[in-house]
Amino acid sequence: MNKIFDTHAHYTDSAFDADRDALLASLPEKNVALVMQACTDLQDALAIQQLADKYDYLYASAGIHPENISEGIPEDAPDRLRVLAQHKKVRAIGEIGLDYHYEGYDRNAQIALFRMQLQLAKELSLPVIVHSRDATADCMEILREFRPEGVMHCFSGSAETAKEVIALGMYIGFTGVLTFKNAKKALRALEVIPKDKLVLETDCPYMAPVPYRGKRCDSSMIIHTAEAAAQVMGLDTEEVLRLTLENGRRLYHI
Repeated sequence: MNKIFDTHAHYTDSAFDADRDALLASLPEKNVALVMQACTDLQDALAIQQLADKYDYLYASAGIHPENISEGIPEDAPDRLRVLAQHKKVRAIGEIGLDYHYEGYDRNAQIALFRMQLQLAKELSLPVIVHSRDATADCMEILREFRPEGVMHCFSGSAETAKEVIALGMYIGFTGVLTFKNAKKALRALEVIPKDKLVLETDCPYMAPVPYRGKRCDSSMIIHTAEAAAQVMGLDTEEVLRLTLENGRRLYHI
């Protein structure tokens, strides 16, 4: 039985344009059982759903990434998201959140967008996929208010923040960062996460683990992230893959 559940991937990214179908057709032969495709905007949601219709092991989310808001929230965004969320393979609202990494983004607009989508997820009884970069204080304040079901993806925070995320009932997702030489902060955070709240992801085509760092990532490479996690957790790699598969299924109600 295949054991890899990539809980966050971007197979609609242009990095896969040249060989998308060939790659996706090959992944089940490489121990990949399930993949959640993370959405970046309303147009991307439709492309994600088309792929999910084509490949049984692919699932979909619907949401607007914080970097994709420039002039306020489109008036029809909540209604369009509600429609998109009715697709049979949509299992989450995401990815949503806050990103203060680059100058020029309207933080107030990001916060309004985040809050709107968290409220929508509550209404639809769907988990959320949360993106937080250089915005921990604001992100955690809002999550404490809404207390959503969901996952903090590509976790880069401290062990203390990880404990707070877990206390809210959320899952935490790690990428290939666990394999990097400068991964001490991520590894310390991993140490405090209960086994039943850990999921693995690629964020592909980005964040490829060692020995593929700097190259295009795909879901099969999670094996290396699982190996790194296994060393910290005192488990074997197969057990990490098994438990993160179970956790991902529970997270996304699959």
